Amino acid sequence: MSPEPLLLPVLQLLLWHSALWMVPEATALSPASSLPRSFLLKCLEQVRKIQADGAELQERLTGCLSQLHGGLVLYRGLLQALAGISPELAPTLDILQLDVTDLATNIWLQMEDLRSAPASQPTPGTAPTFASAFQRRAGGVLVVSKLQSFLELAYRVLRYLAEP
Repeated sequence: MSPEPLLLPVLQLLLWHSALWMVPEATALSPASSLPRSFLLKCLEQVRKIQADGAELQERLTGCLSQLHGGLVLYRGLLQALAGISPELAPTLDILQLDVTDLATNIWLQMEDLRSAPASQPTPGTAPTFASAFQRRAGGVLVVSKLQSFLELAYRVLRYLAEP
């Protein structure tokens, strides 16, 4: 099962949240002279607390998305290093690379929408080189095994974030 369907509810929630702020910032209110000052001060304090809680939540979500994106970029580079592993596995490897790239792109676009993406996308770094077919197959086993573990963790995190 692809992790993309699980990311959708989280992204929808974030999109819904950002859509709320597209409404005019505030409507003109009538003078509040009839409201007690203590009430207004308490409301201001609550608003500040909610803003701080919202900022903390956005920071945590952004950190989660950033780590997920960085991991996908890393594995995209490692999968590219496996090119030529075998003619039989090439189509499956190509599909896996495309899926990882698509998910990384979707996460990056969401981070941009949240205005929390870094100035530039991370690069995968130096990919390993394999001198022999055996090294490439052994590397493939390791890369795919670690990718599977990473995706299982990402799945659990996204499922947690998607819970009401």
